[in-house]
Amino acid sequence: MGKLMVLTLFGAGLALIGERLVALRQRTNASREVEPVEPQNCRLIEGLENGSEDIDILPSGLAFISSGLKYPGMPSFAPDEPGQIFLMDLNEQNPRAQALNISDGFDKASFNPHGISTFIDEDHTVYLYVVNHPHMKSTVEKFKFEEQQRSLVHLKTIKHELLKSPTEVKVVAEGFSSANGITVSLDKKYIYAADVAAQNIHVLKKHENWDLTQVKVIHLGILVDNLTEDPDTGDIWAGCHPNGMKLLIYNPEDPPGSEVLRIQNVLSEKPKISTEYANNGSVLQGSSVASVYHGKLLIGTVFHKALYCLL
Repeated sequence: MGKLMVLTLFGAGLALIGERLVALRQRTNASREVEPVEPQNCRLIEGLENGSEDIDILPSGLAFISSGLKYPGMPSFAPDEPGQIFLMDLNEQNPRAQALNISDGFDKASFNPHGISTFIDEDHTVYLYVVNHPHMKSTVEKFKFEEQQRSLVHLKTIKHELLKSPTEVKVVAEGFSSANGITVSLDKKYIYAADVAAQNIHVLKKHENWDLTQVKVIHLGILVDNLTEDPDTGDIWAGCHPNGMKLLIYNPEDPPGSEVLRIQNVLSEKPKISTEYANNGSVLQGSSVASVYHGKLLIGTVFHKALYCLL
């Protein structure tokens, strides 16, 4: 009887594990094949071979790119090199990526940049806020951009307890499986938040006190990462992972693919969703962001290369 009970429990445990593995495979689109959609005018960006996880483009056309992220469970092609912030001027006919120098007094050796956001004050000074994971901890680094010198001056490191104590943070929206990339509409009235696990985008209305009310949920059927808005059209561009299991269990012989979606008429009853780029990993692996500027598209990845396209 005891052995029977043990076998029964063992069988039930295997069944539960199997069920969760099946669910995980389904939620990560493990077996999904990628149908190629590749614009003709695309090229890999020289110098960005170790990731380009997030991209933020100023209204002037200057693009800031975070590179070199080392994340638990993800591969790194340069594990011993610190992360960097790159700059591209999209006004140039043939823009190139340039690594920005960072001022002394900042621990550059442990720089592990993740998400990146920019802010322009009334004096037109540009500030960068970069999520950093030094020694696998979490901080936010504030930099001032010196345009003439093409360099960054480190101003401060934010180590507030709210970065790791979510119980003390004001909840402004709920209902996410795993909230990830967030962007604000050009008119500052709406927040777009990617729910990577649920494979959708939440559209939320922003109130003056920063409370948010949900307007709609747009289901994409793909693991969506970072979101950006086209400054010309208001369309949302999403860097996506078509087969997330390959991202989590990396095999260079069968790498994760990349996919970029464009969502038009976001606030309408039936937004138009189109695939603007898709590759099985032969060119670009693990796309995490897509950002556009006047007909030019930058596609970044978690740990791989970056792509520049003319639309």
